[in-house]
Amino acid sequence: MDARRTVEAVWRMESPRLIASLTRLVRDVGTAEEIAQDAFVLALEQWPRDGVPDNPGAWLTATAKHKAIDRIRRERSQQSKYTQIAVDPSAQQPSAMPAPDAVEGVEDDLLALVFVACHPVLPRESRVALTLRLVGGLRTDEIARAFLVPSATMGQRISRAKRTLSEAKVPFEVPSREELPARLSAVLEVVYLVFNEGYAATSGEDWIRRDLAAEAMRLARVLAGLLPREPEVHGLVALTELQASRFAARLGPGGEPILLQDQDRSRWEAARTLEDAAATAPTRRERNLLMARAAAASARTES
Repeated sequence: MDARRTVEAVWRMESPRLIASLTRLVRDVGTAEEIAQDAFVLALEQWPRDGVPDNPGAWLTATAKHKAIDRIRRERSQQSKYTQIAVDPSAQQPSAMPAPDAVEGVEDDLLALVFVACHPVLPRESRVALTLRLVGGLRTDEIARAFLVPSATMGQRISRAKRTLSEAKVPFEVPSREELPARLSAVLEVVYLVFNEGYAATSGEDWIRRDLAAEAMRLARVLAGLLPREPEVHGLVALTELQASRFAARLGPGGEPILLQDQDRSRWEAARTLEDAAATAPTRRERNLLMARAAAASARTES
């Protein structure tokens, strides 16, 4: 893999955690994304010339944090924030930085970023776009293509969303235990909307948008890893995997749709994920319901 493709791959994997970590420092998601992109541009310039670092994710993290310090130095009105970052022991040279997964609190930061991107102050379409941008790591043109709108239009939508969050002073934090159920529903709705557009595209020539469906499934798995004791999250993972397992059976050789009763059901496999959801369900009734669904899914694959 050449250096440019490596940079792009690392960005897709590491940008959510990087932006989340920077947002915790600068307290503005738009500014955090700008700083992260500056580090990305520097990697595009340096890695092809100097070689890819041994730990590229850590290199991006350290470079971005140094850029954050430089930015705050230039903005004297934010002197208190500079002091906070300056004493942060994680602000070291790139070669000495730990991997992003080893940075204390990074998973909490990522979870907070998910909730910020899906905040109720934003309209639904903006939540979807911003989530794909910040948490999914997709470029603006990729998101625009996914929803069949001009790249400029999608760029404006994302910019407005970030401005709205800034003006509303939305806190960068995971909701409290009392607020979590309502806020989590909004997050799961966004992920499901992305998956649903991939499962049954509302426009365009293709019946199925596998790229969108795959991105939604990835986001759902990230949530399941961050909130392992939330049965609704595991239920969403199970639902998306069960439906995605039908993709190959839904279309014929020429791309024509195949009716449900004519589909090959041998690939409908999501019983294990449903069992995971059942294991975290808080009540016996919910556990029994999910286990029944798992058994039904297994039975359909055998019929």
